[in-house]
Amino acid sequence: MACFLISTMPGFSHIQQIGVIARTLVARGHTVWWHTSATFQSAVEACGAHFTPASPAAIPRLYADPGAARTAQETLAGRRPRLTSLQADLQELFVAPLRAQHDDYQALLPTIRPDALIADLMTLGPALFAETTGIPWAMVGMSTFSVASPDVGPFTLGLPPARTALTRLAYGLMHRFFAQVLMRPVNRSTNAVRATLALPPLPHGRMFFDLQLSPYLYLQGTTPSFEYPRRHLPPQVHFVGPLIGGPAVPFTPPVWWPELATARTVVHVAQGTVATAPEALLLPTLHALADEPMLVVAVTGGAPVAHLGDQLPANARVAPFIPYAALLPHTTVMVTNGGYGGVQLALAHGIPLVVAGKSEDKAEVCARIGWSGVGVNLDTHRPTSAQIRSAVRQVLADDHYRRRAQAIQQEFAHYDAGPTAAALLERLAVTGRPVLRAAEVPIPTTEYR
Repeated sequence: MACFLISTMPGFSHIQQIGVIARTLVARGHTVWWHTSATFQSAVEACGAHFTPASPAAIPRLYADPGAARTAQETLAGRRPRLTSLQADLQELFVAPLRAQHDDYQALLPTIRPDALIADLMTLGPALFAETTGIPWAMVGMSTFSVASPDVGPFTLGLPPARTALTRLAYGLMHRFFAQVLMRPVNRSTNAVRATLALPPLPHGRMFFDLQLSPYLYLQGTTPSFEYPRRHLPPQVHFVGPLIGGPAVPFTPPVWWPELATARTVVHVAQGTVATAPEALLLPTLHALADEPMLVVAVTGGAPVAHLGDQLPANARVAPFIPYAALLPHTTVMVTNGGYGGVQLALAHGIPLVVAGKSEDKAEVCARIGWSGVGVNLDTHRPTSAQIRSAVRQVLADDHYRRRAQAIQQEFAHYDAGPTAAALLERLAVTGRPVLRAAEVPIPTTEYR
């Protein structure tokens, strides 16, 4: 049996999605160690993995103290240019923890010798550790596939896929500008960290985001229909299906729960567990749908319900947390800011979406929702109530959105992410060599508008 070392950011969605793989590896008899913060020690151990704590320097401030960091981030974003803010965010999230992550893994070597490392998209330390030790590693794609290509625009811009040679040329130039100009300060910081480990600088024309593409194995946690078409997909990239499922979460239904069974239309609105300011999406949605003939269920992401105020519409029902497994079977439409895990769960239930998100990776997720035809992308992170009302009515009136969502639901059903990912990781651990596809993955080339 093999030994695996997982390293993830301490976010609920990260733990939940990677947990699908961890539980499968443990069930197949492998030893699994998991490096993250002590906040999620019990969740890690519930998967059957051995917990090893991340040092404070290995965790970005946004994950160490989400509330305070988010407030500071939004305050600073209003004081400095957008480019400066983006560069600062990338420095803090990706580059600042790099050396500490590497050193955490190094400190484990006297105790364990992993056959392979597994990382989430926010954790780039394994890329450096693999270079210094020769231990192979796999990246788990828990968001949209972000590797640069002339077929797609630069990550974070939310651009549609290229459909003409002229657009591909433009995207290629944009990637070059991003790598050599916009990301120069971040690349410089990354190379400074690499120098402390006696590693060479990033190749000319490459940028720190390229560290996300493991040369050994990349597990993309979705199916081809929810990803942009590419003429050339790197051969180590494997679509394994959505990373959803897992043990049931303890849940006591609120007193209004029986109303879900009798409501003709149920709209669920959520913002995830990081960007939880209710005025961004929750409150505008509740106000937008206050006079609509439907039940609106809002989840605050753990924040107290009182944060929404005491004058809620009569058709609103609110809770800090409701397991998706319990709520989504009753849901007609989901309104969200585009968190990847929640979107995948909605599609797994064939639920069309209305999305409004621009932070982190959300512009890319929302763009794919519009492109794939499974919902309406409002293309903003602060939608008005009128925009939300119009979009929800549009999705309810046009069956095209539900049919597209159900088509992806059917595709999801043909994948089993846990065993598929585990089998590929076992090949990596045994061979120590890149795990390549036998043939090209068919990716649709049609825009589903």
